[in-house]
Amino acid sequence: MAETMKLRGAQELDFDREQVEQAYDRWAPIYDLVFGGVFEKGRKAAISATNKLGGRVLEVGVGTGISLPLYAPHVRVFGTDISEAMLGKAMRRVAEQRLKNVEGLAVMDAENLDFPDDSFDVVMAQYVVTAVPNPEVALDEFARVLRPGGELIILTRVSADDGLRRVIEQALQPVVRRLGFRTAEFGWSRYMRWLAGAQRMELVERRLIPPLGHFSLVRFRKQDLAAAA
Repeated sequence: MAETMKLRGAQELDFDREQVEQAYDRWAPIYDLVFGGVFEKGRKAAISATNKLGGRVLEVGVGTGISLPLYAPHVRVFGTDISEAMLGKAMRRVAEQRLKNVEGLAVMDAENLDFPDDSFDVVMAQYVVTAVPNPEVALDEFARVLRPGGELIILTRVSADDGLRRVIEQALQPVVRRLGFRTAEFGWSRYMRWLAGAQRMELVERRLIPPLGHFSLVRFRKQDLAAAA
Protein backbone atom coordinates (compact mmCIF):
# COMPACT_ATOMS: atom_id res chain seq x y z
CA MET A 1 0.00 0.00 0.00
CA ALA A 2 1.36 3.39 -0.96
CA GLU A 3 1.91 5.89 1.83
CA THR A 4 2.41 9.64 1.82
CA MET A 5 4.90 11.28 4.17
CA LYS A 6 5.35 14.97 4.90
CA LEU A 7 8.39 16.76 3.58
CA ARG A 8 11.07 17.17 6.22
CA GLY A 9 11.67 20.81 7.12
CA ALA A 10 8.87 22.04 4.88
CA GLN A 11 8.65 25.29 6.82
CA GLU A 12 12.28 26.07 5.90
CA LEU A 13 11.90 25.84 2.13
CA ASP A 14 13.36 28.82 0.27
CA PHE A 15 11.28 30.95 -2.07
CA ASP A 16 12.28 29.18 -5.25
CA ARG A 17 11.39 25.77 -3.88
CA GLU A 18 8.05 27.01 -2.57
CA GLN A 19 7.41 28.50 -5.99
CA VAL A 20 8.02 25.13 -7.64
CA GLU A 21 5.74 23.38 -5.14
CA GLN A 22 2.96 25.92 -5.66
CA ALA A 23 3.30 25.75 -9.44
CA TYR A 24 2.87 21.98 -9.50
CA ASP A 25 0.03 22.10 -7.00
CA ARG A 26 -1.72 24.33 -9.55
CA TRP A 27 -0.85 21.96 -12.41
CA ALA A 28 -2.14 18.88 -10.56
CA PRO A 29 -5.82 18.97 -11.69
CA ILE A 30 -4.94 19.30 -15.39
CA TYR A 31 -1.42 17.88 -15.65
CA ASP A 32 -2.37 14.59 -17.32
CA LEU A 33 -4.62 16.36 -19.81
CA VAL A 34 -2.02 18.98 -20.77
CA PHE A 35 1.18 16.90 -20.71
CA GLY A 36 0.04 13.28 -20.95
CA GLY A 37 0.05 13.09 -24.73
CA VAL A 38 2.89 15.56 -25.31
CA PHE A 39 5.40 13.58 -23.26
CA GLU A 40 4.04 10.09 -23.98
CA LYS A 41 6.85 8.91 -26.26
CA GLY A 42 9.54 10.03 -23.86
CA ARG A 43 7.75 8.52 -20.90
CA LYS A 44 7.36 5.14 -22.61
CA ALA A 45 11.02 5.14 -23.69
CA ALA A 46 12.20 5.87 -20.16
CA ILE A 47 10.00 3.23 -18.56
CA SER A 48 11.01 0.67 -21.20
CA ALA A 49 14.68 1.25 -20.34
CA THR A 50 13.86 0.92 -16.65
CA ASN A 51 11.88 -2.29 -17.09
CA LYS A 52 14.85 -3.90 -18.87
CA LEU A 53 17.04 -3.15 -15.86
CA GLY A 54 14.49 -4.21 -13.23
CA GLY A 55 15.07 -4.21 -9.50
CA ARG A 56 14.06 -1.43 -7.11
CA VAL A 57 13.26 1.92 -8.73
CA LEU A 58 12.99 5.43 -7.31
CA GLU A 59 10.94 7.77 -9.48
CA VAL A 60 11.68 11.34 -8.43
CA GLY A 61 8.98 13.76 -9.55
CA VAL A 62 6.41 11.00 -9.90
CA GLY A 63 3.70 13.66 -10.11
CA THR A 64 0.20 12.29 -10.67
CA GLY A 65 1.61 8.80 -11.12
CA ILE A 66 0.95 8.77 -14.86
CA SER A 67 4.00 6.53 -15.37
CA LEU A 68 3.24 4.03 -12.63
CA PRO A 69 0.99 1.65 -14.64
CA LEU A 70 3.76 1.30 -17.26
CA TYR A 71 6.25 -0.36 -14.93
CA ALA A 72 6.54 -4.13 -15.27
CA PRO A 73 5.03 -6.11 -12.36
CA HIS A 74 8.48 -7.38 -11.31
CA VAL A 75 9.79 -3.83 -10.85
CA ARG A 76 9.38 -2.37 -7.35
CA VAL A 77 8.73 1.37 -7.43
CA PHE A 78 8.88 4.13 -4.85
CA GLY A 79 7.72 7.57 -6.01
CA THR A 80 8.46 11.02 -4.60
CA ASP A 81 7.27 14.50 -5.46
CA ILE A 82 7.38 17.94 -3.87
CA SER A 83 3.68 18.53 -4.59
CA GLU A 84 1.21 16.96 -2.20
CA ALA A 85 -1.62 17.70 -4.64
CA MET A 86 0.17 15.71 -7.35
CA LEU A 87 0.79 12.80 -4.98
CA GLY A 88 -2.87 12.75 -3.99
CA LYS A 89 -3.73 11.92 -7.58
CA ALA A 90 -0.93 9.35 -7.71
CA MET A 91 -2.27 7.61 -4.61
CA ARG A 92 -5.73 7.38 -6.14
CA ARG A 93 -4.23 5.92 -9.32
CA VAL A 94 -2.33 3.29 -7.35
CA ALA A 95 -5.47 2.29 -5.44
CA GLU A 96 -7.82 2.29 -8.44
CA GLN A 97 -5.46 0.30 -10.66
CA ARG A 98 -4.24 -1.95 -7.82
CA LEU A 99 -0.58 -1.33 -8.57
CA LYS A 100 0.87 -3.75 -6.05
CA ASN A 101 4.45 -3.16 -7.16
CA VAL A 102 4.35 0.44 -5.87
CA GLU A 103 6.10 0.33 -2.50
CA GLY A 104 5.20 3.84 -1.46
CA LEU A 105 4.73 7.50 -2.34
CA ALA A 106 6.26 10.36 -0.39
CA VAL A 107 6.34 14.14 -0.40
CA MET A 108 10.06 14.75 -0.59
CA ASP A 109 12.59 17.30 -1.82
CA ALA A 110 14.61 16.05 -4.79
CA GLU A 111 17.66 17.83 -3.37
CA ASN A 112 17.35 16.10 0.02
CA LEU A 113 16.15 12.54 -0.44
CA ASP A 114 15.26 10.68 2.72
CA PHE A 115 16.93 7.41 1.75
CA PRO A 116 20.25 5.78 2.70
CA ASP A 117 23.11 5.58 0.22
CA ASP A 118 22.93 2.82 -2.41
CA SER A 119 19.18 2.17 -1.99
CA PHE A 120 17.96 1.76 -5.58
CA ASP A 121 18.89 -0.11 -8.75
CA VAL A 122 17.42 2.66 -10.92
CA VAL A 123 16.70 6.31 -10.22
CA MET A 124 14.25 7.80 -12.69
CA ALA A 125 13.61 11.55 -13.01
CA GLN A 126 11.28 12.76 -15.74
CA TYR A 127 11.34 16.49 -16.48
CA VAL A 128 12.61 17.21 -12.96
CA VAL A 129 16.15 18.54 -13.36
CA THR A 130 15.06 21.78 -15.04
CA ALA A 131 12.46 22.45 -12.31
CA VAL A 132 14.48 22.14 -9.11
CA PRO A 133 16.29 25.20 -7.67
CA ASN A 134 19.73 23.52 -7.57
CA PRO A 135 19.98 20.92 -10.36
CA GLU A 136 23.51 19.72 -9.59
CA VAL A 137 22.56 19.13 -5.95
CA ALA A 138 19.61 17.02 -7.11
CA LEU A 139 21.77 15.04 -9.54
CA ASP A 140 24.26 14.37 -6.74
CA GLU A 141 21.41 13.09 -4.56
CA PHE A 142 20.18 10.81 -7.34
CA ALA A 143 23.69 9.37 -7.65
CA ARG A 144 24.04 8.98 -3.89
CA VAL A 145 20.98 6.76 -3.47
CA LEU A 146 21.86 4.71 -6.57
CA ARG A 147 23.49 1.33 -6.00
CA PRO A 148 26.83 0.56 -7.69
CA GLY A 149 26.10 -0.80 -11.15
CA GLY A 150 22.71 0.93 -11.18
CA GLU A 151 21.48 3.55 -13.65
CA LEU A 152 20.24 7.11 -13.35
CA ILE A 153 17.71 7.71 -16.13
CA ILE A 154 16.54 11.24 -16.78
CA LEU A 155 14.13 12.72 -19.28
CA THR A 156 14.99 16.36 -19.64
CA ARG A 157 14.76 19.38 -21.84
CA VAL A 158 18.19 20.31 -23.18
CA SER A 159 18.48 23.97 -24.11
CA ALA A 160 20.81 25.39 -26.74
CA ASP A 161 24.33 26.39 -25.72
CA ASP A 162 24.45 29.12 -28.36
CA GLY A 163 22.75 30.50 -31.48
CA LEU A 164 19.29 31.91 -32.19
CA ARG A 165 17.49 29.20 -30.22
CA ARG A 166 19.41 30.20 -27.11
CA VAL A 167 18.41 33.86 -27.60
CA ILE A 168 14.74 32.84 -27.85
CA GLU A 169 14.99 30.56 -24.80
CA GLN A 170 16.55 33.34 -22.73
CA ALA A 171 13.75 35.70 -23.76
CA LEU A 172 11.11 33.19 -22.67
CA GLN A 173 12.78 32.44 -19.35
CA PRO A 174 10.92 35.00 -17.17
CA VAL A 175 7.55 33.76 -18.43
CA VAL A 176 8.04 30.00 -18.10
CA ARG A 177 9.77 30.27 -14.71
CA ARG A 178 6.41 31.32 -13.22
CA LEU A 179 4.93 28.09 -14.59
CA GLY A 180 7.56 25.99 -12.81
CA PHE A 181 9.91 25.51 -15.77
CA ARG A 182 13.19 26.96 -17.01
CA THR A 183 14.23 27.13 -20.66
CA ALA A 184 17.67 28.66 -21.00
CA GLU A 185 19.84 27.24 -18.22
CA PHE A 186 20.32 23.64 -19.27
CA GLY A 187 22.51 23.22 -22.30
CA TRP A 188 24.21 19.86 -22.75
CA SER A 189 27.46 21.42 -21.58
CA ARG A 190 25.97 21.85 -18.10
CA TYR A 191 25.21 18.15 -17.79
CA MET A 192 28.71 17.32 -18.95
CA ARG A 193 30.23 19.65 -16.35
CA TRP A 194 28.23 17.88 -13.67
CA LEU A 195 29.36 14.50 -14.97
CA ALA A 196 33.01 15.57 -14.97
CA GLY A 197 32.80 16.36 -11.27
CA ALA A 198 30.55 13.47 -10.24
CA GLN A 199 32.11 10.52 -8.50
CA ARG A 200 31.87 7.11 -10.19
CA MET A 201 29.24 8.20 -12.75
CA GLU A 202 29.58 7.56 -16.48
CA LEU A 203 27.42 8.38 -19.51
CA VAL A 204 25.72 5.36 -21.09
CA GLU A 205 23.38 6.95 -23.62
CA ARG A 206 21.87 10.20 -24.80
CA ARG A 207 18.86 9.82 -27.08
CA LEU A 208 16.80 12.65 -28.61
CA ILE A 209 13.11 12.47 -27.74
CA PRO A 210 10.05 14.24 -29.25
CA PRO A 211 8.66 16.86 -29.31
CA LEU A 212 10.93 18.97 -31.55
CA GLY A 213 14.11 17.13 -30.56
CA HIS A 214 14.61 19.55 -27.67
CA PHE A 215 14.31 16.76 -25.12
CA SER A 216 16.66 13.90 -24.33
CA LEU A 217 16.58 10.57 -22.57
CA VAL A 218 19.91 10.34 -20.76
CA ARG A 219 21.29 7.29 -18.97
CA PHE A 220 24.17 7.42 -16.50
CA ARG A 221 25.66 4.39 -14.74
CA LYS A 222 27.21 4.32 -11.29
CA GLN A 223 30.46 2.41 -11.55
CA ASP A 224 30.77 -0.73 -9.46
CA LEU A 225 34.40 -0.54 -8.35
CA ALA A 226 34.18 -3.78 -6.39
CA ALA A 227 33.02 -5.74 -9.43
CA ALA A 228 35.76 -4.19 -11.56
CA ALA A 229 38.50 -5.09 -9.10
